[in-house]
Amino acid sequence: MFDVDQYLKAIGFAGQPRPDAETLRTLHKGHLMAIPYDSSWNAERGISIWRDVDIDVDAVFDDIVIGGRGGNCYELNGLFRRLLDEIGFDTAVLSAGIRQVDGTFGPDLEHVFNRVELDGRTWLADVGFVGPSYLEPLVLSDDEQPQFGSRFRIARQDDYRVVERKPQTGDWQPVYRFRPQARDFQEWSGDQRELVEFAQQLVGAGTVIRGRAFDTGQMILIGRRYLEVDNGHDAMRVLVEQDELDRVVRTILRADR
Repeated sequence: MFDVDQYLKAIGFAGQPRPDAETLRTLHKGHLMAIPYDSSWNAERGISIWRDVDIDVDAVFDDIVIGGRGGNCYELNGLFRRLLDEIGFDTAVLSAGIRQVDGTFGPDLEHVFNRVELDGRTWLADVGFVGPSYLEPLVLSDDEQPQFGSRFRIARQDDYRVVERKPQTGDWQPVYRFRPQARDFQEWSGDQRELVEFAQQLVGAGTVIRGRAFDTGQMILIGRRYLEVDNGHDAMRVLVEQDELDRVVRTILRADR
């Protein structure tokens, strides 16, 4: 059963939460550090990955916050949105197409995250994306926004906005693109041929994605490809040995850092 106090304790938040920018930043980063992303739970859903995008908050809370399993984008961001609503933030649902390896973007409804209206500004809050991405919410603005050694900006592309990241070395790279208008969960129902075809590719590939943030960066495991981002420095390697892979998985899922 959803419980604000239990939730705050689980993500390491102390004190009285208030609907302000400082609280939003602290909750966002704390959530990413405390609760992992884990796509292994998608395997049982098959091509119906987005079937339950409008989550049963109480059941998912019991599974993830109390039970300790990781979650996918709409589970983690759905829980976080409920937490923000309970505290008094003004939230809405957004969706995005994630940049693929070939440089294209996935379907618009592929990824589910949150919008927060606060102090006359729009913020992006996303605790359900494995990364590399932002540890603290981004303001929907053309300005560059530095975070923990990386820089972020939100570029305009026709009627889309594109979140872009620049590490310490290297060029700007898109993370995902989105439209800033709020989404309705009904948009995920009905004939979603593009989304189903995309899900078939994901399920067919069978690649498990896991990730967790730490104080200055993120651990990202896609199959056997392990990326660690620390203060804006990206270090990628392939985990060939099973023992090393198992150790990294344990570290991500249990926060043994």
